[in-house]
Amino acid sequence: MSNIMPEGDALRRAVKWIAESRKENPDASMVDLINQASAMFDLSPKDTDFLFNFYRDASQDTENQ
Repeated sequence: MSNIMPEGDALRRAVKWIAESRKENPDASMVDLINQASAMFDLSPKDTDFLFNFYRDASQDTENQ
């Protein structure tokens, strides 16, 4: 996963929540987790797009290893 830390406290908390949720349920849909985090942490559309790109890029990095 990328080491880029997002700006904004709500976005950081969302990333942390998603990471914890994935540990508890590795088969959870990333789309669902991101949408839930977006609602829970009241993220802007720009922040939500950041999450989709962040996890898409992390997924591609893992596949290329």
